[in-house]
Amino acid sequence: MRTSLSRSAAAAVLTVALAAAGLGPAASPAAAATVPAGSGSYSDTRPAGTSGPTTGTGAPVTPKLTAAARNKPVPTNDWWSSLAYQRYGDNPYSTPMYGHPLTYQATSGGLQVGYPTAPAIVGDGRQYEYAHKADLTVGLSGLNSPDTKADAWSDWTVTPYWSDGTRTLRTTIGHGMPFVYAEGSGGDARITTASTPTVFADQGNVLGLTVAGHHYALFAPTGSDWSVSGSAITAGLGGKNYFSLAVLPSTDALATYRKYAFSFVTGSTVGWASEGGTVKATYTLTTEAKEGTERGTVQALYRHQWLHTPDPLTSWTYVSPRGTMKVRESASFTTSQRSAGVLPALPASPGVDKARLTGYLNEVANASDPFSGATDTYWTGKALGRLAQLVPVADQIGQTGIRDKLLGLMKGRLQEWFTAGGASEFSYDRDWKTLTGYPASYGSDTELNDHHFHYGYYVYAAAVIAQYDQAWAADSAWGTMVKTLVRDTANPSRTDTAFPFLRGFDVYAGHSWASGHQGFAAGNNQESSSESVNLSAGLVLWGAATGDTGLRDLGSYLLTTESEAITQYWFDADRQVFPSGFGHGTVGMVWGSGGAYSTWWTANPEEIHGINVLPVTGGSLHLAREKAAIGRNIAEMERENGGPAVEWRDLLWEFEALADPAAAKGKWDAGNAGYTPEQGESRAHTYHWITTLDSLGAPDMTVSGSIPTSAVFTRNGVRTYSAHNHGSTARTVTFSDGATLTVPARSTATGTGTGGGGPDPEEPGPSTGNTFRLKSGGVLTTATDGAAGADTLAAADGINRDGTPYRPTVYEVKGVDGTLDPGAATTFRLRVDAGTTVGLAPQVRVGYDLTGDGTFDRTETFRYFATDPVAGWEEYTQAVGTKAVTGSLGDLRGGTVRLEIWNALGNATSRVQTGTEAAVLRIPYV
Repeated sequence: MRTSLSRSAAAAVLTVALAAAGLGPAASPAAAATVPAGSGSYSDTRPAGTSGPTTGTGAPVTPKLTAAARNKPVPTNDWWSSLAYQRYGDNPYSTPMYGHPLTYQATSGGLQVGYPTAPAIVGDGRQYEYAHKADLTVGLSGLNSPDTKADAWSDWTVTPYWSDGTRTLRTTIGHGMPFVYAEGSGGDARITTASTPTVFADQGNVLGLTVAGHHYALFAPTGSDWSVSGSAITAGLGGKNYFSLAVLPSTDALATYRKYAFSFVTGSTVGWASEGGTVKATYTLTTEAKEGTERGTVQALYRHQWLHTPDPLTSWTYVSPRGTMKVRESASFTTSQRSAGVLPALPASPGVDKARLTGYLNEVANASDPFSGATDTYWTGKALGRLAQLVPVADQIGQTGIRDKLLGLMKGRLQEWFTAGGASEFSYDRDWKTLTGYPASYGSDTELNDHHFHYGYYVYAAAVIAQYDQAWAADSAWGTMVKTLVRDTANPSRTDTAFPFLRGFDVYAGHSWASGHQGFAAGNNQESSSESVNLSAGLVLWGAATGDTGLRDLGSYLLTTESEAITQYWFDADRQVFPSGFGHGTVGMVWGSGGAYSTWWTANPEEIHGINVLPVTGGSLHLAREKAAIGRNIAEMERENGGPAVEWRDLLWEFEALADPAAAKGKWDAGNAGYTPEQGESRAHTYHWITTLDSLGAPDMTVSGSIPTSAVFTRNGVRTYSAHNHGSTARTVTFSDGATLTVPARSTATGTGTGGGGPDPEEPGPSTGNTFRLKSGGVLTTATDGAAGADTLAAADGINRDGTPYRPTVYEVKGVDGTLDPGAATTFRLRVDAGTTVGLAPQVRVGYDLTGDGTFDRTETFRYFATDPVAGWEEYTQAVGTKAVTGSLGDLRGGTVRLEIWNALGNATSRVQTGTEAAVLRIPYV
């Protein structure tokens, strides 16, 4: 509820609190309802006639929190936000929440738990979903709570709370957590199943049961005993207040999961570092031993995580809307990725006609209204973004007058917004601990939607200004207001009392969420992943320009992480995520339950494909890592559109230029007359972007620089290295291929060298090569520059599996063309390791589907390789000979090649190397 302090006193208290967070100086309020912030200010009371967060019927709403959490900034825009934000008056509990692998929904009697494993294709084939369906409900006997509140939360976990006056229940749930940890009082533990369960294990306080084909384990305190009566399962807690539940990947996992049943998760934390062109992150769960001393646990990693972890994983997996999740037996894991670079602008190139570009720049700078009538936060942001892209371009060609005019326009509009009391301002909401810009738009006020989309443009524009005018960006000037917007959207602090930690970015899911209330049956959603990345790129540039390496590195972590999530979950670049029945290769929106080939406002294919491209900036270069996926994306758009893009042609030309600059340049040359630029674009920027890439080549994502503001381009085997140095002294940037570049102070430098030009290391695509590397993630690739790694081979479970794949690790490439070489044969070179385990034997089968129709016309099973019990890699090749061959070989025409490897013998796991010259399959084709 609102405090009874006077407005001036409230402003003073708030100002002190903000200063204590370390991102803004303390100051006295200049006037009632105004909080000074350097040269700027914001209000602490909404402008007259405006609204804050409401229910769906327009009634004001405040956070639904317990007393223990009431003063904590609640992270709206999360996967579980409906626990705290009651969007619907008749639902004081929650809407479905998608933790993955489990799904949840709070009810009066406790927490529904589900594990959806079968996708549905809905909406005329435009959406796939793994919708929440309760397998069981976790509660207490007699519990009938009038509501559910958020009691505690951490980086990716949350603790809902129920109380009916007699009974209280708390459960801790989270992303990647197969366990539900429950604490209750006033009644027995009660599990209610949706259908009569099948009990597969009864060990007193441990019960294994199967519901709707899914295996669960229930754990009561030692000395307790579960009682099953139809669909009701109860256990007295014997004076204790805890019990837990887990979804099992298989019934044989019960013993392992039992070890961790009373190691209750109490919190989750991510830590990150960006150094030398690499972004590393560590994801850690904190635990408490309710019984015994075990403090470990199990975690299920999303695809974007396990593709980049060096840590050992078990052979167990879960189904999810994001593809296969893999299980790690530990309370922490790490990831390491090549960082995604950000440039203030593409570097200078000889292909750009300066006179032509100057004309295009003047079209914008001399427009009667450079802001195109924008008044609200979103469209003002789009206009700021359009101008910001042109400032370094004008500077690059010596048009300093145009540059300074554009900078003046941006400063003037930002300063209007950064000063309370005018027609546009930002206002702080003490209940929700958020900063909202008025005039608002798209529910940024009433639903707390899209703050990262809107404010990302402001941060990016401010970063461009800071590059040229550091005094303007100082905390004593306008920098404090910029940082306040950052604190609302991407706050790196967990101790800030005024704003939550990373409001919109879900560190475990790897991307942001757009809805502030998460009030949908499909969970939360995000449409424009590229506008989320725009904020991250703005953080990189703002941090670099102002010397704030913490914000710079935060931006690099967010951008690099979300880039992989976009690759996998929006574009399905490896074609391992979308269900086989879903007829699209990209989605416009990702939901907690799946994905949709749609947007909020139109079914036009151009917008569906373009919404995850705009705005095109120096932060968009990361998209070039998946060049084959870009080609498929453009081809699908044109098929669905019935021809090339018309409305958003400029955005899609720029997108295509990241993979095939010559093709994009051809489209620009043929179609740039008379088109209307997308509202965040301009002819000047589109011309500069496409022409520059046509001259320098597409971004080469196989190479990274030692600072985040660097990039590499490759054309005809020649690499162009580029970096911007925001610092006050010259520095040398080192690239991962050994090249170096000396960059003067406050300047961009470029240089050239040989190399590159090879296949995209992250995307095998259609291939005519005959040699493939094994890549972690189940991919065979012709690329020769990939990260070394290792995959775990499942145990044979003590049964002889000779000749019959058992829980195999599978590597595959599709769309292969090749002519059979009658004088050649299948060969492979693999490195395997059983550690010190005795009696293991990896075995390989290679399959050929000649036409890609799903039927394997030829299989070749090779004899197994008996490993030694000495730690270290051993080499396994086709020299062992074949055990069985079926079918005949023929030419490959869009075919599929598959390599399966499994343990034929033994009762333990082993490993196979990936990503190296000792992880190779060669097929008999030319």
